[in-house]
Amino acid sequence: MPIIHNFNAGPSILPKSVFVEASQAVLNFNNTGLSILEIGHRTSIFQEVIDEARSLVKELMQLDKNHEVLYLHGGASTQFMQVPINLLDDKESAAYTDTGVWSSKAIKEAKLFGKVETVCSSRESDFSFIPKDFAVPNDAKYLHITTNNTIYGTQWHQIPKTSNSLVADMSSDIFSRVLDFNSFDLIYASAQKNMGAAGVNLVVVNKNILGKVKRNIPTIMDYQNHIKEGSMLNTPPVFAIYVSMLTLKWLKAQGGVAAIEKMNNEKSALLYSAIDDSELFTGTVNKEDRSKMNVCFVMKDKTLEEAFLQFTKTHGIVGIKGHRLVGGFRASLYNALPISSVAVLTKLIKEFTDNNI
Repeated sequence: MPIIHNFNAGPSILPKSVFVEASQAVLNFNNTGLSILEIGHRTSIFQEVIDEARSLVKELMQLDKNHEVLYLHGGASTQFMQVPINLLDDKESAAYTDTGVWSSKAIKEAKLFGKVETVCSSRESDFSFIPKDFAVPNDAKYLHITTNNTIYGTQWHQIPKTSNSLVADMSSDIFSRVLDFNSFDLIYASAQKNMGAAGVNLVVVNKNILGKVKRNIPTIMDYQNHIKEGSMLNTPPVFAIYVSMLTLKWLKAQGGVAAIEKMNNEKSALLYSAIDDSELFTGTVNKEDRSKMNVCFVMKDKTLEEAFLQFTKTHGIVGIKGHRLVGGFRASLYNALPISSVAVLTKLIKEFTDNNI
């Protein structure tokens, strides 16, 4: 079977060891004679899984005692509404940054529950940079950022400093770099990039910001209820949580977030260098704001794009076609992607350039 180099943006590449353990667990979980797909979520067997998953999140993020870890249904898109439902009253305002499709969707949903002020936007420049000079109103209940923008390939390398509560969608760069995670009052991230398979969403929340709104919150949408029930207010996505736990164990074994950040820096530097050195390819965003997770680039001669896609496909490269909204190419360099795959892609960029100039 040929070697496949998986640059998909999500669901994305996972460590091979996770596939092995998860596949074994589907047939016989921990020698129980039961599949992970059929064990009761309120059994001690699964309780150990979710306890370990939450413990690994706390350890890898170095969270303080004020921050609670939740595994929830619905992905990041559900959080677009769950955040303002819990944090924002009808007559109160929140500040949002508009840096891509997902932040725009978060803004749209938040407007259903309170006032939203878009404090900065890079929309007029096709989201090609991260805004730097903006002010957050003092009365804003929170500032919302999307730390990495998968479609356009930008990333917040300097997290805004604010006296307001800080909320972040980290779906596409969670656990990819060292941050002061305790400085965020709420973090949410869908799992299918850096922390597991699709089907579960991570929420890290400072419990001190909850219980402040006057509205009646539907039971299933109230973070406090999920905290009280240990992420088992209703049946959790058992298999997705198990895969997340395995992925976080793998990350810890690599040396944790600091070690994986070093690897991610090396991967992105290698690929961006190849793009910058090529006479055929060019990046699409400001260099200072380039994402280290999602490398977006185009060809100066667009008539060669399909030929390049076919050329890379014959060498085992999958998932580099750009998002339908922007075209071009996108190579996602998530934690589990080995640098050897990046080296193959950079070699093909150089080879295709040499053959077509």
